[in-house]
Amino acid sequence: MLVLVINSGSSSLKYQLRDVAAGEVLAEGMVDRIGFPEEGGELEVPDHEAALDLVDAALHEALAGRRIDAVGHRVVHGGERFGDPVLIDNEITRSIERLNPLAPLHNPANVLGIRAIADKWPDVPQVAVFDTAYHRTIPERAWRYAVPDWLYTRHGIRRYGFHGTSHQYVAGRAAALLGIDPAAFDGVVLHLGNGASATAVQGGRSIDTSMGFTPLEGLVMGTRSGDVDPSILVFLGRLGMTPDEIDDLLNRESGLKALGGSNDMRTLVESAERGDAKARRALDVASYRLAKYVGAYHVAVGGARAIVFTAGIGENSSVFRGLVAERLGALGVVLDAAANAARSSEPRAVSAAESAIPVLVVPTDEERAIAEATAAVVTAAVGGQMPR
Repeated sequence: MLVLVINSGSSSLKYQLRDVAAGEVLAEGMVDRIGFPEEGGELEVPDHEAALDLVDAALHEALAGRRIDAVGHRVVHGGERFGDPVLIDNEITRSIERLNPLAPLHNPANVLGIRAIADKWPDVPQVAVFDTAYHRTIPERAWRYAVPDWLYTRHGIRRYGFHGTSHQYVAGRAAALLGIDPAAFDGVVLHLGNGASATAVQGGRSIDTSMGFTPLEGLVMGTRSGDVDPSILVFLGRLGMTPDEIDDLLNRESGLKALGGSNDMRTLVESAERGDAKARRALDVASYRLAKYVGAYHVAVGGARAIVFTAGIGENSSVFRGLVAERLGALGVVLDAAANAARSSEPRAVSAAESAIPVLVVPTDEERAIAEATAAVVTAAVGGQMPR
């Protein structure tokens, strides 16, 4: 089955074409600056439908006369309704759209991608795969905020969690690396990129996660603050800042960027090695915050069988992994310096033999997970037969 995986943003459309049975990536790329005027004021890519025309042209050679069997969409917020990937129809699209207030930066763009595909290729089945779905198993003690009940019942204010597709995929790969059944895996998975989150996995299921009602809560991220005292928002409002200005401050001007002057981990590490105090501070604060979450989630899962690093920073920054591991010495965590420094695209252990908890690096592949989920949903919908 050929599955086109779409990650649609408000002004960009990232795509990957996969042969699911062969496990191969046939083509990938991104169309950006959708709706942005070019020189002379003309819109080179006026909308998502025009972006798909460019994708269609780019896929021509890779398809080699074959047709796309299905399209899988990364949808950021599934709310409380969607716990599994789902075949998209008009009612599902409207339901996703109704969740826009919970993810105003993401879901509207996801819906644009869905509708553009429906207009261009109306006969191609589409599947929504939700970032929040894996976290539907979190118990109430972890998802409930200690606020009046009407905030939840009327407005859906609760912990949802994000990066679920990545966390689920990586937990399964980590279990395989340890030689255990995924349903027996207890561990802490750390998805560390420009957006970052930690998840407590018990019995292969998410039981707690650092992101909350939105992807702002939790760890120090590239430009996001992570946890702050909620009264800071009230204080800023009283200073005269608008909700939009506060949102922009915490989501786009905070995190590593605010602490160290850059949201790029490589830049911060290089600057810190040259003696830059601000860069050192950024690494210190971010690694401390992450280590606190690892310690808490080690307790939450009843003793982690592994600590797993993934995503851009988690997979590639041996320095940051080392900083976090140093803070976990009380748990008996010890890295193997050579293994940690070695670069590899394969799942691997980077802990020393004497480490009380294995430390793993497992590359994530959200596109693969979305493609496989899409193929499974479409196959089931047509009675176990691959579409033709």
